[in-house]
Amino acid sequence: MTEHSNAASRPSLFRLLAVMFYDFMVLLSILFLAYLIAIIINSGEAIRQGNLFFIAYQFAVSWLFYAWFWTHGGQTIGMRAWKIYLLSEDQSSVSWRQATIRFAAAVLSWIPLGLGFWWQYFGNHRKSWRDRLSATYLYYGKNSD
Repeated sequence: MTEHSNAASRPSLFRLLAVMFYDFMVLLSILFLAYLIAIIINSGEAIRQGNLFFIAYQFAVSWLFYAWFWTHGGQTIGMRAWKIYLLSEDQSSVSWRQATIRFAAAVLSWIPLGLGFWWQYFGNHRKSWRDRLSATYLYYGKNSD
């Protein structure tokens, strides 16, 4: 896919925000289940604030949620609802390595007030940091289904 056609099929800001909201709600539900499992393993006691193992556990659950969907069909639940696909730059399926890089880049891109996300609207190549670093892109499939 050429850079021009990729830009023409890029999802709108509204669609991207809707996907983020959908996925956030699903991830929040999964994290509640993960918290319940952690509390059961901790003999029913609350997890102490700042517990590094628990923080790593939350990131691992979040990474697994996104990476699994991205590597198995290229769509999270929110992406499926809004007909958005994640593809490699060579239009193949996303690898676990690319999914891991994309997840890490997404986390880092939100730290400076979302600059890595907004970069796709102001940068030269019209790609977010997570797109550039993971060699992936989001595609809005208008004629899917």
